[in-house]
Amino acid sequence: MSTIADPLARLLKKHRIVFWYDAEQEFRGEFENLELAGIEKREIANNEFALKHHILREKPESRFLLYHEGPEPEKIRNWLLDVQLAHSEFRTDQASMHLGDLGLGTEFTELVGEHLEFFQSNQRKGCLKGMLRERDTARAIRMKMLAVCADSEPRLDVILERLLEEQAADKQEKIELIERSGLESFLWEQVEKQYGYRSEKQSVRDFVIELFRSCYGREVGQPYSMGSEAVIFLKRWKDSIRHVSSFEKLSAECAEIIGVKQDLQERDYTTLMEMDYFRLVDMKIISDLVQATTKRTISAGECALAVRNRRQSHWYPELLHFYEAVEFGSVFLYELEKMDLAVDSFYGGVQKYSSSWYRIDQLYRKYVYHEKEANSPTLLAGLTKQIEKLYTNNYLMKVNDSWQVQVDGCSSWSTSLIPMQNSFFSRWVEPFCSKKKKLYVIISDGLRYEIGEELLRQIRSEDRYEAELEPMVSMLPSYTQLGMAALLPGKELTISDKEHSGVLLDNAPTSGTANRDKILGSTVPGGAAAIKAEEFLDMSRDDCRELMRGNSVLYIYHNRIDYTGDKLASEGRVFEAVEDTLKELVKIIKKLAANNGTNMIVTSDHGFIYQDTKLDESDFSSADAHGEAIYNQDRRFVLGKGLQEHDSLRHFTANQLGLAGDVEAQISKSINRMRLKGSGSRYVHGGASLQEVVIPVVKINKKRKSDVSCVEVDIISSGSTVITSGQLTVAFYQTEPVTGKILPRALRAGIYTKDGELISDCHELLFDFISAEPRERERKMRFLLNRKADEVNGQTVLLRLEEKIPGTAQYKEYKTVSYTVQRSFTTDFDF
Repeated sequence: MSTIADPLARLLKKHRIVFWYDAEQEFRGEFENLELAGIEKREIANNEFALKHHILREKPESRFLLYHEGPEPEKIRNWLLDVQLAHSEFRTDQASMHLGDLGLGTEFTELVGEHLEFFQSNQRKGCLKGMLRERDTARAIRMKMLAVCADSEPRLDVILERLLEEQAADKQEKIELIERSGLESFLWEQVEKQYGYRSEKQSVRDFVIELFRSCYGREVGQPYSMGSEAVIFLKRWKDSIRHVSSFEKLSAECAEIIGVKQDLQERDYTTLMEMDYFRLVDMKIISDLVQATTKRTISAGECALAVRNRRQSHWYPELLHFYEAVEFGSVFLYELEKMDLAVDSFYGGVQKYSSSWYRIDQLYRKYVYHEKEANSPTLLAGLTKQIEKLYTNNYLMKVNDSWQVQVDGCSSWSTSLIPMQNSFFSRWVEPFCSKKKKLYVIISDGLRYEIGEELLRQIRSEDRYEAELEPMVSMLPSYTQLGMAALLPGKELTISDKEHSGVLLDNAPTSGTANRDKILGSTVPGGAAAIKAEEFLDMSRDDCRELMRGNSVLYIYHNRIDYTGDKLASEGRVFEAVEDTLKELVKIIKKLAANNGTNMIVTSDHGFIYQDTKLDESDFSSADAHGEAIYNQDRRFVLGKGLQEHDSLRHFTANQLGLAGDVEAQISKSINRMRLKGSGSRYVHGGASLQEVVIPVVKINKKRKSDVSCVEVDIISSGSTVITSGQLTVAFYQTEPVTGKILPRALRAGIYTKDGELISDCHELLFDFISAEPRERERKMRFLLNRKADEVNGQTVLLRLEEKIPGTAQYKEYKTVSYTVQRSFTTDFDF
């Protein structure tokens, strides 16, 4: 009953008089049983004049349902035709029932009749009804019907995205429903009108192929058939988080169909920098950058600029390690070439290493890490080979051969110009104790100087953190037990001849966290403790605060680099361990700060040498350890008594090393290793190379007030503020390099009407240039205007830069520039 009562009730709300012609004479029972409040039911049965008088003169304000059993009379014989035309008619045919269910007028009868299959489903009708608005046109209703079929918003671009998603999944349900509903021709009419897509055989697959073909052709100067709206659609689809997988799958399929790989072979990468429709484009750019860097036909600045521009590419996250490897590789080659590696004194060697030479080790490490993560040795093979050769022969060996002269010439391992490791506590910790201030010391095993410098930059970029870096010279031999002991409070260090090179501090054992905890607790006034990093990170907030509140000094021992590098099976992953170490150290620092820790120091027991390639025979020393007693022999040092001297080993007494006792040490010269079965040879420490003995002291202070800012970005005007075509190219300039407390700035850019309607494509831009060269901080972007721009011809529009409000999905205005749209009719012809 409700199938008739409900639509009738809706119709009678809109119209005072409703006619119901029961053409098949099948609804008399329904009419007689129908109860409609406030509605007078009357039957048309040869009583037309009396009925007209009743409804027009006697009850001109009442509502009537006029039922006639049989078909509607011919118009010339219908005495109530004028009344009927002035009011409404209720139909019980299928189309009319659907119109009634939807609350649509009879003017949409033809629309419903053309798409009856769509209305067979009550679910589809219900979805459509929820979208309908009072002033909807037939086109608007059909668009909403498409949206119901595609399970999307009633927007053509969103409908197409859903259909492309289905195409990528090798499914056809949505498009088949559109076809069954008779909406297919309407769909492709709208696509042709909006995007310029024409084809003899229109289909979703054909559309996506032509979409990629046209957008690619437009970028590389080939013929294309679709308009700029197609480019905007492709970019929007590409950048949609929901549709990432479907875009990538269809992009790969279309790349093969239209022959992108073959076309890219002869193209220069510089002509492709604004395009990211295909993964092959990024691969081509990376390949060309690698070749140019290897052949030295591109500067480090040009390479860095190219890489930073590609950070906006859809494929950058997937190919990040390729881009990072080539950028670090290019900077490595540039900096090594200009570097003077002469060592004129002990102090001079340490000073030059800590001020500039460390960069070569850092750049080498970053290159090797990203090269391994890229996992494509063929592409990077030539560059890797060149970098490995230069790092070993032109840097590592050269600088340490020169440095060895200073090591050989020193009568004792000490200097008054650079702090020594055994003065760490008195120099950096005691001043806090004397002022009754708390201090937290993080000691990371194997954290060499260049890693400390990277940590420094990371900490400085954090809001409300201040940090400084100083070099310190480690004890010799540069191995864990001695380095860790030297960082504790005490006077006399002794290498034991009873245990495996264990170290005593004032006759107390120092190996292990428990022994160090005892030394700290018995020496430091106000309480001190030692704890392993993993235990500290696992602590609850309350336990952490109790530990920090109960001790004026806390030593936190972290061990990932040395733990990884010291094992033959894992030494090749040591640079990966460095990346993890940096993350973990920042995590420790932030946990200390979150629990009211203000003053922190990060330091190390020793550094290390690492070469990623297999060593040559020449890298190994011919020396064998001989003497009265051998306590410990490693790749880089020997400990014992009565040691026999050798030309390739530098001999030291305990006294020369600032140690008590009579244990002697021999250090392998320069970067040579001694032969030792069962141990790794690429990651080593214990020797006197600058990489092993220059270690960082990173002093950190947590501030109460914010002390960071973001770089400023200007919109560079070309002089003209008139837009005369379907696109606009704009230059953006980052006014200063990213350094320390000056952080990158992420912005969104687009062209908008004064009412805030977007009339172009939208770009997400990251300004993170670190170059001091102004021209390397400029970035050009092309904006494509959509069809809505035609509606504001002759009006002022705004190029708007917006910045995201932290912690929200909202944006605020950063900067704007006004333009006037002055497009002639010829711009509508998108050749």
